[in-house]
Order: sequence, then C-alpha cells, then structure tokens
Amino acid sequence: MMRISLLFLLGLATGIYTPVFGQKYSNEFLSIGVGARAQGLGNAVVAGVSDVYAGVWNPAGLVATESTGLEVGAMHSEWFAGVGKYDYLGVSLPLAKANRRLGVSLIRFGVDEIPNTLSLYESDGTINFDNLREFSAADYAMFFSYAQQLGQYEEGKGRWLIGGNLKVVHRRIGPFANSWGFGVDLGLQYRKGNWRLGLVGKDLTTTFNAWAFNFTEQEKEVLAITNNEIPINSVEITRPQVLGGLAYRIAGKKISFQPEINFILSTDGRRNTLLSSDPFSLDPSAGLEIDYRQVVFLRAGVNQFQRETAFDGKDVLSPRPSIGVGLRLSAFQVDYAFTDLGANESTYSHVISLLLKFRPRS
Repeated sequence: MMRISLLFLLGLATGIYTPVFGQKYSNEFLSIGVGARAQGLGNAVVAGVSDVYAGVWNPAGLVATESTGLEVGAMHSEWFAGVGKYDYLGVSLPLAKANRRLGVSLIRFGVDEIPNTLSLYESDGTINFDNLREFSAADYAMFFSYAQQLGQYEEGKGRWLIGGNLKVVHRRIGPFANSWGFGVDLGLQYRKGNWRLGLVGKDLTTTFNAWAFNFTEQEKEVLAITNNEIPINSVEITRPQVLGGLAYRIAGKKISFQPEINFILSTDGRRNTLLSSDPFSLDPSAGLEIDYRQVVFLRAGVNQFQRETAFDGKDVLSPRPSIGVGLRLSAFQVDYAFTDLGANESTYSHVISLLLKFRPRS
C-alpha cells in the first residue's frame, strides 16, 4: 500500500513537467458524468436531458425543464471498490424573464487518506512509520450555466434552446501540487414533437490547467534518489470535444419509451474508441429509458467501445454496459445506476442521485 501510494503521487506529479502541452484525457474526471439517470443510460443524454443535471451535460437543457421553480440535484458514487469518491451538487433557477434559467454545478472526484511515503525514511536510511502523513488527491469543478429559448414558441413548430458554461477547474495533490483552469462550453437543443436533438461544444476555448508544485528540499532529494524527475510549474491544456445526440419519445397510454444515441468527437489524437484516427476519434453511446406514467423508470445503456487484447492474443471489442432505475414522487425523484468505469470487476459502482423540484409560490 505504501509503495502504491508513492507511485501514485509521483505518477501524477512527474507526468506534468513540460512548460505547455496538450495531454490526452486531460480533466477526464469531467467525462465520468453526473446523475444516476445519465449513468444508467450509458451517458447518452445530450439530446434528452431537461433538468438541473443539464448544466454539466448540455447547458441548453436547463431551460427544457417543465419546472417553473428551483431545482436541486445531488449525486454520490464510489469507484474502484470505494477508493475514489465522486460527488455532485447542482442548483438551477428561473430568471424573471420567461424561458431563461441559471445554473451552478459543483463536482468533486477524489482519493482520500493516501499515505505520504516521501517522509518515511530518516536521514540515516532507517524507516520511521511515525513520519507517515495522509493526504488527498482531488479534482474539483464548478460550472456557471445560462440557458434560454430562442424566439417565441409557436404551436406545431420546434423549440430552439441554447446554453453556455463558464467552468473553473481546480486540481490538488495534497500539499505537493495544485492547478487552476478555466474553460467554456456551448450547448444547443432542438425539440419538435417527440424528437430531441442536441449538440455541445466542450472546452471551445481549449481549457487549461496551470500547475504549481511545492516540494521541500528533503522531498526533492527522495525524488532524485528514486530516479524520479522533479516536476516544474507548467500548463496542461484540454482540447475541444464535440458531443451530439438524437432522441425520440414513443409515448403510450401508460408505458413510454425514449431511445437515444450519442457520439463524442475528440480532437486530442488517436484514442481507444470504436472509430479511431489522428487527430479525431469518435466514441458512440446509446441508451433506452422505459417509464410507467412518468413515475417508474427502467434504463439501460452502453458506451465506451474499446478494443482489448484477449488471452489468445486477439483483439476484442469491449463496451461498457449500464443499467438503472428511477422513481418519481411528485416533486421528488431518486435514481440508481449500476455501471462500470473500467474493465475489471472491482471498477463497478453503485450510483445514487436525487432531484428535487420546488414549486414557486403563487
């Protein structure tokens, strides 16, 4: 455990040592996704999302809600057998002018109680376990969202919704390293009848993280002795992504269906996705939601189609499946999802999220 913690720290720190670079999978904790509904649908929600969780998925969806008051959403999940904790809290409220909403979203993904083994050894080379201290490695993000409907809605015609995010990203590795970053997202939704269309441009300004490192002289000596490079202050950038989605609602008297397909177009080079090239890679996803009178929900989804090498040496396509359920009671909704962050059994996670819609006073 102590060796793993040291390698974890050094891997995070020394992986960032050039002055400016575009790192693949930068700020990837934001791609995990918030809300058990989205997780149960394989994150295929860009077109259909219409509540407070839209502040992260597609800010245009904030104004697609049927609610006319305050909305509050919260989520908790644990990854890697409880080692990592992923939490979300969001609020959305209407403005005085019709068909306009503001939103604020907070995200934390962290690993806590990591032993600091850099101070394990005394100057004479002996081990002193009393020197062990614990620290946390955590990623934080705050989204400030605005959404509005374009023009006036006319019966029989579609609705165009637009929204944007200003996001602030803060990443911290105990007392050793921290960074601040800023970025902009822009989202669009079109709704006509039972059709839903969504489009999102993420990190359109190329989100950056400016890293600063703080190691004591003794810690630098340990890094040098163990053949680890001492990181320097640097800037890490996140390349833009384009997300698109199409959904269709099949409404019945009691039971309704809403399938949705999404894609993620990344621009940071070749990735392990279904369609991979350089610099563009395409990662599709799909989800299906079945509801009974908009009270009970059943969900299933699939995403992250990756190629893996089997025991016989052949390449196989390995998708990430997910399932979920939901229950809505008046203004309160609770959702649950069972999904997988990686390819191992220990990476499956239980995700629980809540949604509360407050009705304005008449």
